[in-house]
Amino acid sequence: EYACRADTTTPFSFGANITPDQVNYEGNYPYGNDAKGINRKKTVEVDAFSQGNQFGLFQMHGNVSEWCWDWKDDYPSGSVTDPQGPNSGSFRVLRGGSWMRSAERVRSAGREGYRPGYRLDDMGFRLASSSVP
Repeated sequence: EYACRADTTTPFSFGANITPDQVNYEGNYPYGNDAKGINRKKTVEVDAFSQGNQFGLFQMHGNVSEWCWDWKDDYPSGSVTDPQGPNSGSFRVLRGGSWMRSAERVRSAGREGYRPGYRLDDMGFRLASSSVP
């Protein structure tokens, strides 16, 4: 979520709303009262849109839902920073929404949970490294 938000506080790293010109999502289900848009019905190249977030990351919203290391659990009540999930569970977190999900599902805070090993063509992962050159 931190990488997706890129130091913003809005629902999307681009601001309060998004369009299918910025994000690959199911355009027939826009955010709030926004107009409907294109439904590409497929994954697009990671650099298909010219706008990355403030960290220079592309496709953090939409395109494919990304598997996360976290086990899915309810968020704690009250305000927390970087909540740590449980050490084990039955469902792993997927974030970022996808080309077949609504705009609501591609918000920075949007997350779903599936059993490890579950596969759909709108799921993927992002390689990350904790080492700094």
